[in-house]
Amino acid sequence: MRPKDFATSLIIRTIARALRQQRGATAIEYGLILALMVIAMIVGLTALANSTTGMWNTVDTKVRVAR
Repeated sequence: MRPKDFATSLIIRTIARALRQQRGATAIEYGLILALMVIAMIVGLTALANSTTGMWNTVDTKVRVAR
């Protein structure tokens, strides 16, 4: 292999490695964003479920008293 071919090959491999590492970092960032969104949804839906359960318990109590 000629020195020029070796240098070109080395540069191409280095650039390819850097691009792969960037893609991996981006995938991890998107994964973290998705995880935070899921946690926020779980917290929000839990609060909504508790509120809704309380409302239906109140309705049930009022219906029982009204009989």
